[in-house]
Amino acid sequence: MRLPDSVTGSFLVVLGAAAAYGGWLLPPVPGQPVGPNVFPLVIGTGLALCGLAIVFGIGHSFEEEEELIPLEDGQAAAPPPQGKLYGLRALLPPALLLFYVLAADRLGFIITAAIMVYVTSTALGAKWKLALPLAALSPFAIHLIFGKLLRVPLPAGLLPTPW
Repeated sequence: MRLPDSVTGSFLVVLGAAAAYGGWLLPPVPGQPVGPNVFPLVIGTGLALCGLAIVFGIGHSFEEEEELIPLEDGQAAAPPPQGKLYGLRALLPPALLLFYVLAADRLGFIITAAIMVYVTSTALGAKWKLALPLAALSPFAIHLIFGKLLRVPLPAGLLPTPW
């Protein structure tokens, strides 16, 4: 069963709005500028924005259309699988988590996150023209969110952030 992007994106918008609203209801910590309400607000807002991007079809041009191979009797067949190891992509999230645990203290957050973003984006089918700028820019944005807004200490490593 395939759901249209508008249904899936709308669900993510509602889920993100619910998470942000739940964070909004949490009481702030007296004397601290950042409390337990900030994390659900940030995650919920990001989830809702991703849902809106799906609803409006942003990034749809990056997707490759599925190729149908015509059979002799006029029917179409799905493309062949990518290879024997293609199904092992399911092990990518735990492998990246293990990589982060082992490498973050030595390399630092920026370099480790850049490697993780590049590996993830290429595994999901992005070409290097998209994966490379994404890997170069997104770790800094993530570091700003977690380091400045949420005040999570992140390892500096080989490439400390200028702020």
